[in-house]
Amino acid sequence: MVIDTAPLTLGDIIAEIKQAHANGLDIARVHSGDPALYGAIAEQIRHLKTLDIPYDVTPGVSAYSAAAAALGMELTIPEICQSIILTRTAMKSSKMPEGEELTTLGKSGATLVIHLSVRNLKKIEEDLTPLYGEDCPVIIAYRVGWPDQMFIHGTLKDIRKKVRKEKLTRTALIFVGPALDAEGFRDSALYHTDHVHVLRPKKKKKKKEKRG
Repeated sequence: MVIDTAPLTLGDIIAEIKQAHANGLDIARVHSGDPALYGAIAEQIRHLKTLDIPYDVTPGVSAYSAAAAALGMELTIPEICQSIILTRTAMKSSKMPEGEELTTLGKSGATLVIHLSVRNLKKIEEDLTPLYGEDCPVIIAYRVGWPDQMFIHGTLKDIRKKVRKEKLTRTALIFVGPALDAEGFRDSALYHTDHVHVLRPKKKKKKKEKRG
């Protein structure tokens, strides 16, 4: 039996799981993407523990990782960006903890991957333009992994206009940061000829043979 949980409350979902478990059935609670990120599984797990119902979590592919693969790009570029921050903005959901506002996170200069916020682009633009500049590249990743996936490229200055044109209001990730269109950057030290490690040790110099 398949149950659509979209119209259900947390209490309804737990009641279904509790009844199925009592009937000796195996239950698969299916989430899209990576359940560890904004999957709302923490409160479900809390109830399962209280009810002494065993569970395990099967990891999924994070949307930001799937988007980077589809775009054919790396998000960590040598000497430009070595950090990625996964975050969201506060709208109708729970508020952001103190210190996790975009105005704070943006000071890092890291690539920001902003979830659940495509309807909050005006606030994102206002918060990040003073930190990244209006010409900072932005990519909107819509329905990543689905047949109708779409990527909108722009800047903090014009991305809102482009998203309005496509009428996107949900199921989209927002990437912000200079690494998104980096060019002319140095190669990683990892594969440099002078970089040695356990799998590529330093070559010993051959001793010259002495001639009599």
